[in-house]
Amino acid sequence: MSDDRHDKNSDDGRVFSAERARQGEIILRTRTRRIIFIAGLVGIVIPAIVIRFAIG
Repeated sequence: MSDDRHDKNSDDGRVFSAERARQGEIILRTRTRRIIFIAGLVGIVIPAIVIRFAIG
């Protein structure tokens, strides 16, 4: 079977160079955004630690 996804040559969407695509940064300008970001990190780390100790 052929997969049409690779055969399409469409110009839909934006195209970025590899150099520009690697220039991502996290912008936390407000206190609320910083708190939400840190809470998300903690929300990933704490359950991982709890599960690690629960398993043994």
